Amino acid sequence: MLIEMHCHTSEHSACSSVSAVELVQKVFAKKLQGLVLTDHHFLWSEADLAELRREAGLPEEFVILSGQETKVVTFGDVLIYGAPVTIPRGASLGEIRKEYPNVAIVWAHPYRDGRKPTQDLLCSPLLDGIEIFNSNHTVRGNSLGLQDWRRYHFIATGGTDTHGASYAGIYPTWFKTAPGTIEELASAIKKGHCHPFLKETSFRDTEKVTEVTIGAGQLNKTPESIIIRKPTDPVEWNKAERAFHVMAAIADNGFDKGIFRVPRAIDKNAESKTLIEQGMGRESLFDKLLSSTTEEQVEYLRLSGCWLARLHGLQLRITTPEEFLREEARRLNGESLRFSKTNHPYSNKVAEIVAAVQMAEVGLVDTESSSLVQGHGDYHPKNIIIGQDNPNEHSTLYVAAIDFERSQFMPAAFDVGWFLAQFRSQFSAHPEIPTSLAEDEFLATYLSEAGPALPKDFLRQVELFRARANISIAAYLVKLGLGETGELWRTLVEAERALIFFDKDSFNTET
Repeated sequence: MLIEMHCHTSEHSACSSVSAVELVQKVFAKKLQGLVLTDHHFLWSEADLAELRREAGLPEEFVILSGQETKVVTFGDVLIYGAPVTIPRGASLGEIRKEYPNVAIVWAHPYRDGRKPTQDLLCSPLLDGIEIFNSNHTVRGNSLGLQDWRRYHFIATGGTDTHGASYAGIYPTWFKTAPGTIEELASAIKKGHCHPFLKETSFRDTEKVTEVTIGAGQLNKTPESIIIRKPTDPVEWNKAERAFHVMAAIADNGFDKGIFRVPRAIDKNAESKTLIEQGMGRESLFDKLLSSTTEEQVEYLRLSGCWLARLHGLQLRITTPEEFLREEARRLNGESLRFSKTNHPYSNKVAEIVAAVQMAEVGLVDTESSSLVQGHGDYHPKNIIIGQDNPNEHSTLYVAAIDFERSQFMPAAFDVGWFLAQFRSQFSAHPEIPTSLAEDEFLATYLSEAGPALPKDFLRQVELFRARANISIAAYLVKLGLGETGELWRTLVEAERALIFFDKDSFNTET
């Protein structure tokens, strides 16, 4: 069962603005099965709790209990469950433990205000549990609590620390069995028969990526979530760590909130090879376009074009053009090799396209060095998130990009050409989504937002990188065993045509 373990009423906590009746009704409405009132240095009597239940009109099976929050030496605020009297401010935990050995003592919001408690304090025998999730923690604080819980294996709880009606019950604690009394609840905590409420979803197993949704979520708000990456391969760790730093730099330049975002880089632990970033939701631009009206599709594509133009407009330089060319040579050669190793009939055609693309990229980096930008590198509909902070308010709409492992300092046209080619490929099985949408809305918006800063031959460069993206798409089709399909042929023909548009004189082959 789910119980709210930390909340304050306006009747007995001066810091709270929510009455006891409204508080228990809000928690009940969130489908929780109970709550423990933890007013500062105050205990509710059984008679008062029974009257509160009657006044709120709640059923008998809904658990309403009373603990207390008090301030003690060394630890500060703690939650005490099961003491028969009010504990005075400033007591020591040793004294409380000696006088009331059966109480459960939980350290309240230990990660508040950026604090990072030591292992000795978290694992102190004077404590029965640690409140790792709390509304007074930042996202980073909650994620640090989660990491420490897994690292040190102490008993953990969640508690909202409710002082207002709007966010009641968002960080409940799960109990193995329903406690009917405060003594039973204290016993369950001490035995470890509880844990903070969270949901974990693992995906992309090869990179050990897990999304953790923390708590029950706030009414009309997207639940808080974090992405935990634990790549075990050293190469994958280096790629993920690099992407983490790129993402952090972009966030620091205005993409941490508002309508245009990237996931916040929350924490990095090189020793345990763990990276934690903010979860951005799972509904990609690809998914949204399939389920939206034409008007919404246009809006989402325009926002995606605007996001990219804003990123390029930052003029960041996190990596180097030499790294871009080196990485491109490695990837293109690998994609060409995928054809030649299988004696694919289009191997020569692919090799010609790859050679032309590499030569053109080297030339552009040399001649257009002043217009290079820190790009995304893999900008396409499945790497773009369309979300809303409040699902019921369109004004809270935002667009974010994820997966920055391929971010490079490169021609801006790379991201644009890549998006257009990937859009064409990803929606090839969905004729109801016309390819012209990307050209008419995404490209037009990008050009408008980027303005005169773009090179004069920008659209010509877009065609080069459209061809470049099609090589990756074709190699991926071969990897999937789709090397004999019409889709592969279409992809290669479009790559050739794009290159011809880029430079008719330097590329000439039969199609």
